[in-house]
Amino acid sequence: MLSTLAQLVDTVHFCYSVIMTGSPSPAQAREPQRRRPRGAVRDGLVAAGLGLARAGGPDAVVLREATRMVGVVPNAAYRHFADRDELLAAVCAAALRELASRMAAGVARVRGKRGDPAAARRRLHAICTAYLEFSRQEPGLFATAFALPQQHAYQAPDGGDELSPLGHLRAVLDEMAEAGVLQRRRRDGIEYPIWSAVHGLAVLTGQGPLRGVPAAARRRLDELTRTFIDDSLE
Repeated sequence: MLSTLAQLVDTVHFCYSVIMTGSPSPAQAREPQRRRPRGAVRDGLVAAGLGLARAGGPDAVVLREATRMVGVVPNAAYRHFADRDELLAAVCAAALRELASRMAAGVARVRGKRGDPAAARRRLHAICTAYLEFSRQEPGLFATAFALPQQHAYQAPDGGDELSPLGHLRAVLDEMAEAGVLQRRRRDGIEYPIWSAVHGLAVLTGQGPLRGVPAAARRRLDELTRTFIDDSLE
């Protein structure tokens, strides 16, 4: 991400030097003129916002600091985002994509053909584990992902090849229903109580009253939650 951000900064610096002075600097004049990639400033601001969120959560995502990191004047941000909340919404979406990527990687590591009951259960466990690990390894991004709940259609069906975190959970539960692990009559909507259980544990052991429990106790809580979910599906 740092190399991408650096490329965006170089491009934006060149463009704004020309705009503000009417000509490139001597060093820039010796270089072949480069066309600014389409959406470079916006992408750079989102990448900067993601870095701020990773370090300090949603409250750290500030337009002025993001523009400073990208190397553009503060007013340049308003060509892409109406206000700070609009930038935060884009950063929230990026954080959700990172969580979804972790969940997809966890599922991909599970061996077993689709429709195999044991493999389907393991994939559900992988979904839960990836969610909890992300919340603990990336607390800033985890908090940011859910900072603006009204901005994201969490309940909307997923389209295309890129699934949301909720989409990954739904896909595994659909497989469990096909494999006979979950009764089809109980499939509709069951993703929400499962999501609630895992998300609740993530919050309790992250920023909540259980944040100080020893690692062994936390692992035990994780296992109890997975067992609770398994038992609820039978």
